[in-house]
Amino acid sequence: MSAVDAPAVRARSAGRPGAASLRLLRSELHLIMGRRRNQAGLLVLAAVPILIAVAVKVSSPDPRHGGGNFLSAIASNGIFVALAAVNIELALFLPLAVAMLCGDTIAGEANIGTLRYLLTVPVHRTRLLVVKYLSLVIGTFIGVLVVVVAGLVIGGILFGLGPVTLLSGNQVPLSDALWRLALAVLYLTVCLAGLATIGLFISTLTEQPIGAMIATVVVSTAMWILDGIPQLEWLHPWLLVDHWMAFADFFRDPIFTEGIQRGLLLTLAYAVVFLGLAWARFSQKDITS
Repeated sequence: MSAVDAPAVRARSAGRPGAASLRLLRSELHLIMGRRRNQAGLLVLAAVPILIAVAVKVSSPDPRHGGGNFLSAIASNGIFVALAAVNIELALFLPLAVAMLCGDTIAGEANIGTLRYLLTVPVHRTRLLVVKYLSLVIGTFIGVLVVVVAGLVIGGILFGLGPVTLLSGNQVPLSDALWRLALAVLYLTVCLAGLATIGLFISTLTEQPIGAMIATVVVSTAMWILDGIPQLEWLHPWLLVDHWMAFADFFRDPIFTEGIQRGLLLTLAYAVVFLGLAWARFSQKDITS
């Protein structure tokens, strides 16, 4: 939020905390969607499923119905382009997008001097932190949705959409598959929102947004590396990223809920810890710029 817009937004909402929070959230979302680098990031996210679909189309693989994985099933149904793209982007692109947003929340405002200006008007720090986190969650949802929608569109154009053969081997109508896909989008949004709590906390520790962004990406990448080391199997269930791939379980019949439930509970635990740390840090933070 710019220093010009901030006082006007709060002044109109003075004495009405609910209205103030809603106006602040709208302003944060407008700022997120208006940044050129965030728009460019969405284009990159959308480009990945397009590249995957074109590569598969050019290579002309034999269509495979049932079993296998999302990549091997792309030629049989365009919906798998969206799923394959999400599967690939979860390791780097989506966490990077979340990290970009996190870097701008607190550290970015402090860096350009608007955070101190915001706090000179009657906006409680706790409310400001909650609104900023809600904007991160919505931004995360938009990022995941862009990947899925781009995959569905290009997949439908190149391979068509129809009844879907699940990973368990049985076939369901397209409407059922789209409902499962919607659940997967919500699940991944929650999972990535857990990473956003870490990024938000890091953003309260510095006034350099690029530093907060890099640190968040390093944390995510380190978790993926640790999750891939068999000797550390005892640690895997405690790593935030360990259950992200459980979104694939929505495409089994019946839906395998064990991994999904564990992922949601672990994300909740991370959120409680790091939102608490972010609040403790931000509520006592000395805003010098």
